[in-house]
Amino acid sequence: MNAIETHHLTKRFGGFTAVDDLTFSVRAGEIFGFLGANGAGKTTAMKMLTGLAAPTSGDATVAGRSIRDHAVSVKKRIGYMSQRFSLYEDLSVRENLRFFGGVYGLDDATLADRIARFETTYHMSGRMHTRVKELPLGIKQNVAFGTALLHQPDIVFLDEPTGGVDPITRRRFWGMLVEEAARGTTLFVTTHYMDEAEYCDRIGMMVDGKLVALDTPARLKQTMGVATMDDVFVKLARGGAA
Repeated sequence: MNAIETHHLTKRFGGFTAVDDLTFSVRAGEIFGFLGANGAGKTTAMKMLTGLAAPTSGDATVAGRSIRDHAVSVKKRIGYMSQRFSLYEDLSVRENLRFFGGVYGLDDATLADRIARFETTYHMSGRMHTRVKELPLGIKQNVAFGTALLHQPDIVFLDEPTGGVDPITRRRFWGMLVEEAARGTTLFVTTHYMDEAEYCDRIGMMVDGKLVALDTPARLKQTMGVATMDDVFVKLARGGAA
């Protein structure tokens, strides 16, 4: 079963094509990495898949719903974590969770249970009343991810979630993503860190708005005859074929 399917998805801004004829699928329960340099079209594609931007042409189904015909329904079944985390800095951790729980339409009993689970899962005891702006970046990252999962969505979109954090914190965060995927959640992750591709079940590589490769990291390296995902990216960016 596929959690996401795109069909010739295209986005143009005047004479510039940001996303060019994108067709691929994401299986339910997998970690799908969407890789490419800054400006490759990753974020624009994600905005279309999450209903934040309308495609110029083509369509996609997300959690079984068309992004053109059922954008509101799609938004109810997904979680989203932006690279800026989308948290309210002057609110405490608990206040952020309560706010987003209300947005997601959770009743008081369900929300209280989810917040308690979040506090335990992310080891946040003693920090729940801390304002977000006072938290270290890595902890903010955890709060943003926990918020995106609050309503138990089928799919979570993460737009460069590890930008600006140190390598150790990045590894810890990816450990959380792997654990969440093991619970059955589909994760769609954009990143420009090529080493993070190794955590993904499959990756799609974007270059200049086009999907130029789609496979597992191991098979891409084997097919390209290189040792690292950095090497894969360099070869594809220079026009090599996968």
